[in-house]
Amino acid sequence: MRFLRTLLFAIVLASAFFYFTTYRNGLHSPNWISHPQDVEITEAAGSESLDAEEQNNIAVYRKNIASVVNITSRVMTFDFFYGLVPQEGQGSGFVIDKEGHILTNYHVIAEARQVEVTLHNHKKYKATIVGTDKSHDLAIVQIKAPDLQPMTLGDSTNLQVGQKVYAIGNPFALAGTLTQGIVSSIRQVREPDGLEIEEAIQTDAAINPGNSGGPLLNRHGEVIGINTMIASSVGQSAGIGFAIPINTAKAVINDLVTLGRVRRPALGVHTIPIDPETADELGLATDYGLLIIQSVPGGAADRAGLRGGSERAYLGNIPITIGGDLIVAINGEKVESQQTLARIMNKHRAGDTVKVTIFRSKKQLEVSVVLGEARDQV
Repeated sequence: MRFLRTLLFAIVLASAFFYFTTYRNGLHSPNWISHPQDVEITEAAGSESLDAEEQNNIAVYRKNIASVVNITSRVMTFDFFYGLVPQEGQGSGFVIDKEGHILTNYHVIAEARQVEVTLHNHKKYKATIVGTDKSHDLAIVQIKAPDLQPMTLGDSTNLQVGQKVYAIGNPFALAGTLTQGIVSSIRQVREPDGLEIEEAIQTDAAINPGNSGGPLLNRHGEVIGINTMIASSVGQSAGIGFAIPINTAKAVINDLVTLGRVRRPALGVHTIPIDPETADELGLATDYGLLIIQSVPGGAADRAGLRGGSERAYLGNIPITIGGDLIVAINGEKVESQQTLARIMNKHRAGDTVKVTIFRSKKQLEVSVVLGEARDQV
């Protein structure tokens, strides 16, 4: 009997709890809910038409997606016990001709023992490293495959901040990914290994690990850059990515394919930069430029007749020779520092002819110089 009273009290208590917390607050199923045989929904009249921007996005993607590849590189590293173990790295690249040459970043295939390329149709091919240019973070690999579609290489000379760009690649191994943004800036940047990229294209188009080596495109679907690095504290896109200008690559592609290396151009001079104070002290004709201390014997400048100094002098405590030619411009571009000279040289290759504007004493001259190869003039 006592048990029954306890059970009855529990039932009453539970019922009261349900009434005050659920039923009275309207959480029970109302009597107006129906269960029809068919559900009527409101549907759009037809497929939504695409606006002009969307149509262009789709056109750029369809034009180029078959030319963008995934690159897998395998390197051998040592584990904790000094045993050799294989490691894989992934990046992107793009086809530049029907012979199967693919442009990518040097760091994508650096020290690789084996390189494999996967096309958009999922077919895989073993690739051969044809040429590398570590100083520009560029490399070319080649595959033997039918019906390849080369990409169109554009011009990165007059890019404007604000113009629309697209990146296609394989971020986090997600093949065939398109992202969109703008040119955020054109600036010099330093890669993690210390190499500098002149006139790098900064963009807010999402670039992530795996995008390296892939193309940056303009609105016409032409390649204007090679995506290479990001500025981020978390290892993924923070809206600041960088691409190597395509003109930098175009200047060395022929050397990479035919020679496997780049014939780095050299003027063949040792110089010191001139500022107004130094110019006044030395009695020079202008207050900027590079004063030739020495023309490397047999080098490009020496062959063209550019002269080094012949008079001993001191710049502070540093002994120099003065009286040489003062370089003020190359191909009409003002030369104010050795960094400027290096940037101009990066636009050329050995064998190119440039017009060097100099002052010899107070007389301005223009001299044609056939650039030599840097390794021949060290």
